[in-house]
Amino acid sequence: MTVRKAVPKDAEWIATYILLAMKDIVYKFIGEKDENKAKEFMLYFTKRKNNQYSYENCWVAEDENKVVAAAILYDGAELSELREPVLHYIKHQFNRDLDLEDETQPGEYYIDSLGVNPDQQGKGIGSKILRFLIEEYVNKDRQTLGLLVDDDNPNAKKLYQNLGFQLVEKKAFAGKTMEHLQIR
Repeated sequence: MTVRKAVPKDAEWIATYILLAMKDIVYKFIGEKDENKAKEFMLYFTKRKNNQYSYENCWVAEDENKVVAAAILYDGAELSELREPVLHYIKHQFNRDLDLEDETQPGEYYIDSLGVNPDQQGKGIGSKILRFLIEEYVNKDRQTLGLLVDDDNPNAKKLYQNLGFQLVEKKAFAGKTMEHLQIR
């Protein structure tokens, strides 16, 4: 298995796996619980440049020439710029004005979402991507990595903590209480 930067042809896989991680949030974005519309929403952005869900901001795990996981990651200082096209699309396609809290900030590279093919879960793929990102961003580039984990997801929190992430603060995001974790 290898971890590599995503390319445009990975967009559908990215949309599928990222939606696994943030389906409830996308439902909140679009204002309804419609899995097909949520997938279309995510695919719209994973195919395009210059937004927070773009393939440009994604790393994928590939096994036997098949993408089996995806992680969206970007510089927290760029959140407003990367989020603007998403909010614009939501306003014009779903007639919704969202006022979202900032889930990241300058000074950290933010792991927005991480999703693994359900058929591949439990095989350490999520850990492998995270270890790769830690090596690239923390160990080599001396950056801080951050992420949010839902209070209702103790297994993910345990994984992150086992890899060295530490609690920085509690945050509200999209109607949920989250824990903001970082590794330096």
